[in-house]
Parts: sequence; C-alpha cells; structure tokens
Amino acid sequence: MNQQTIKTEVDINGPALFSGVETKLLFRPSEANTGIVFVRTDMPNPARISATVANLEPNQDRRTSIHDGTVSISTIEHVLAAVNGLGIDNILIELNGEEVPGGDSSARPFTDALREAGIDQQEADKKVFVIDTPIAVSQGEAMIAALPGEGDYLDILFDLDYSSLSKSVGRQVLAFRLYEDDFAASIAPARSFLLEDEARTFQARGWGKHLTAKDFLVMGPDGPVDNELRFADEHVRHKIADLVGDLALLGRSLRGRIVAYRSGHNLNHQLVRKLAEQVALRERAGALLREPSFDIRRIMRLLPHRYPFLMIDRVLELDGDRRGVGVKNVSINEPYFQGHYPGEPIMPGVMILEAMAQMSGILLSQRLEHTGKVAVLLSMDRAKMRRPVRPGDQLIIEVEALHVRSRTGHCKCRAMVGANLAAEAEIKFMLVDAEPI
Repeated sequence: MNQQTIKTEVDINGPALFSGVETKLLFRPSEANTGIVFVRTDMPNPARISATVANLEPNQDRRTSIHDGTVSISTIEHVLAAVNGLGIDNILIELNGEEVPGGDSSARPFTDALREAGIDQQEADKKVFVIDTPIAVSQGEAMIAALPGEGDYLDILFDLDYSSLSKSVGRQVLAFRLYEDDFAASIAPARSFLLEDEARTFQARGWGKHLTAKDFLVMGPDGPVDNELRFADEHVRHKIADLVGDLALLGRSLRGRIVAYRSGHNLNHQLVRKLAEQVALRERAGALLREPSFDIRRIMRLLPHRYPFLMIDRVLELDGDRRGVGVKNVSINEPYFQGHYPGEPIMPGVMILEAMAQMSGILLSQRLEHTGKVAVLLSMDRAKMRRPVRPGDQLIIEVEALHVRSRTGHCKCRAMVGANLAAEAEIKFMLVDAEPI
C-alpha cells in the first residue's frame, strides 16, 4: 500500500488524436505526494497543471482536458487510464504541445511505455479513498454510481447499451476489478470507437482529419470498417478505460464499486466532482481531530495582526511551503456583526478574503522566516463569494503556493464551510524587507 512512481524516463511521439499535430510526451519519475502533474514545455515559462478535478476544462466534447487559466492540455484520458490502471500515484508528464499523442486511440501505447520504464515503490503510504456512502449522477437514461464495496480494490460494472443506435455494437456488459485484474492485457488495448455517421461529423468539425478507418475503430452496420476487433466486446472495454482515466482526477486510489450505464466523460466528471467533495469533507474532519500544527501563540509570532483583526485561530496542516490549511471560527461576538446586517448576520466578504490572505502569509512565512522579508498584499484576482458565512460556521481555509520568487508570492486560496465552497481567490504578495517599527 505504498505510493508508486516510475523508475526511469520514457517518451512517446506521434500525431494528436483530434488536432493531428505531432507532439512528444515524456514520462518522468516524481517525488511522493506530488500526484500526476502535466508540464507544457513549449511555453516561454513551462506551465505545470495538476491532473485533478479542480483543473478540469469544461465543455470538452468526447474527451478529458485540464487547464490553468489560458493554458490547456487536452485528450489526456488514455494517459491517465494507463497511469491509474497500473497503480502509479506520482508522475511528471512533459508535453511540447496542447494535445497528447493519440497513438492507436487506446491506452496501450502509454501502458506499454510505463511498463518499460518500470514501477518504483516509494516510502509514503498510498492515498486511498474508500467509498462508504452511495453517490449517483444521471443524465437522461445514462447513469453512474459509486457504491461501498468489499476488499482492497475497485470493482467496475459497465453496461454499454447501443441497441437502439447500432446492431454491430449492441449491448455489452463487463465487470472488471481494478488493481487486481490485468489492466494492461484486458482494458488498455481497447480503442476508441465511432459510428460511421459520428465519424463523418467528427471530421466535419475539423477533428482527426489525418485518421482513416484503419487508424480508428469506425463501426458500420455489419461491424468495423476496414478494421478488426481486438475483443468481441472492445467497445465496453474502452469505456472502462476512459472511466479509469477520469477517476484518476480524484487524486486518490479509489476502493469500492462503480456501476455505470451508458456513461461518458461528462457523467464521469460529475461523479468525480461528487467524490472529491467527500474526500475534502472527510480530510477536513480528520484534520480537525488532530493536534494543530500551529496554535494561536505560534500564529501570533508569525503574524503582526491582533484583535480584532487576527483572522486565523489554528493551523491544521502545513506541507512545507507548498500548502497549508487553517481554521477561522466565526462567532457572533465578532465586532463586525454589530453593524453588518445585524438582523441577519453575515460575515463580510472582505473579512473572508483577509482570512485567506493571512493564511497565505503564514504559508509564505515558512520560506521567509529567516530571509528578513515579509509578505505585503499586492493584488487579488478571481475573487468570488460562493455562499454566505454566518455565526457558528467554521471556515476551513486552504492555501496553495503557486509561485514564490525573490520579489513576489502567488497563492491560490479556498474557504470552505463543511463541504461547501464559501469563497475563493488568487492572492499575490510583494516580498519586502522587514523594517523595525
């Protein structure tokens, strides 16, 4: 149950599935607890994007893509399927373009490359999420559910019903046990498929113009066009591969059961978002029960703020200078409630932003404590208030350091009440020399 990475670097080249542009992808080993991270090496400043549900790019038809602002990496589901299918937790994936190489439209090229690189055990414990509460999402007749299971694996039951669309595909049902059954042999070789009408529409939209029916699994009335099936039920096997890839966005090794009926990327993503909410809620509850990393005395040594402007009560967790989690207990005794909607007390949004800024200051102080510098607020971007915060609520403030350079610091912040997002913002600081008062 240890985390895993790969032993050596390995690369894959080829045209991208949708755009046809030649790209190169390089798998590299990564440290424990870093997760799956993509890097766009073709940018002036290489852009790092974690493969998490928080970075999902919306409205992407027939594929899974991630983004960070204006930088995107698309069609990553087969790469993620290979990584997750082999039980790899931490890996760096460098790419010199926007879309990964398409290979043969299956996860096999990536699975083969990773197996060639070798799997390396790491000392850190694997991050596992055990499903204990049923979760289901649906859209029309399609449905996907996460259910409690038994044992140290993930059971997947996929029901692919094309009966009304294509007799050559029909209805296919398959059960697969992830982390126990052979993903490389049973699931990875299964290719993407389209019906003939879908394939014509696909290319009419400018996608996959370099592909022919020999490069892709195109299904006609009597079977595949100019091609042969690798499995009699290759279609449902590929749907499972896509699902395994999308589940990697959770950032946890999942245990339980997944039951899917006619599900695709959109529903898969919705389920992963629901699971991510459960992960966050459970981890916050666990953090509240642990001894705090910093109590109020340590916080007051790091922050110059005092009553009534000290907004952090406890620091639950600090991961070096990369990530921190703090607590603000919202009491009716806060002085601002006397004049801010006194008949219906709501915490001012500016105070929530201040709490996030102070937690960011604590995180940055891990690097600045011995440099003689302090972090001074420079700007706030993408600030959004998502729900009101009232007396009795407990704000859990999560802060991630995006960039810390010699003169500036940049943090991504979220304030949660239970499983609900209350506010979020990106906060930039100027690092200035500390001067005695």
